[in-house]
Formats: sequence, C-alpha cells, structure tokens
Amino acid sequence: MNKAEMIDAIAAESGLSKADAKRAVDSFVNVTTKALKKGDRIALVGFGSFSKATRAARKGRNPKTGAEIKIAKKNVVKFKAGAELAEKIN
Repeated sequence: MNKAEMIDAIAAESGLSKADAKRAVDSFVNVTTKALKKGDRIALVGFGSFSKATRAARKGRNPKTGAEIKIAKKNVVKFKAGAELAEKIN
C-alpha cells in the first residue's frame, strides 16, 4: 500500500474527506519524524512503537571488486509491533 492508497483507505474507513485524511497522514509523518529526530520514542498502545537507534560503523566488502570498504555509523528507525497487532496478523 502506498501513501495515496492509505489516504483513500483512511478516508473510507473514517468518513473523512480525502483532503482531511491527507492532512492527518501528513501530520502523523511530520510529528513522528520530529520526535524521532529529537530521540523520543513513539508508543501507540496496541499497534507498536517507533524508536531511533544507531547502527555502528563497520567494515564491508564491495561485491563487485571484493575491496574492503568502511561503512559509516548511521541512525535508523526501529519499529516493534505491539501484542494486539502481532496477534491480529497471525
């Protein structure tokens, strides 16, 4: 499902207009991004939680040449599904 399909589905499920659903999705993405950038954790009870983690620097290999390369550390977003979500998809 892409963003446009999600907006359509939210509009249909909630009875909101597509414009209102788009604003809601955009707001969720913006608020989540800002919170994760600050290092906050976002917990949606029953759905899951988003958090920021740092992936350490490491050595890797260029698959084409076999040469060793340095992979810099970077921040990544982690998502852990909540119990209710995990139960519903199984």
